[in-house]
Amino acid sequence: MLAAQILIVLVVLLHLYFMYFEMFAWTTTGKRIFHKYPPEFFTQSKTLAANQGLYNGFLAAGLIWTFFIHDITWQSNVRLFFLICVTVAGIYGAMTADRKIFFVQALPAMLGILLLIL
Repeated sequence: MLAAQILIVLVVLLHLYFMYFEMFAWTTTGKRIFHKYPPEFFTQSKTLAANQGLYNGFLAAGLIWTFFIHDITWQSNVRLFFLICVTVAGIYGAMTADRKIFFVQALPAMLGILLLIL
């Protein structure tokens, strides 16, 4: 269980970072992360990225919330729900934006799911 909690904290930290750079540093950090897009893309898509960052913040908030749920069954179910949401978002991002999103976002969540199920 400790390994799952550590992995969930990692996923939370990643999503807080995603929220930060998408909402507040899209035109600087975004350019460094997503090399294949032209520089003007980041200015043009700043509002869309901020919206996406907000969703990443919600995913982090949901996982943070699970640390305050005392009923083990509910805690596990809510964790699974949010980790599945992160996994789906990561797979979709890998298919539509950049393959490395799978490894940075989906894979840690999938490992968390595996640890919760075991």
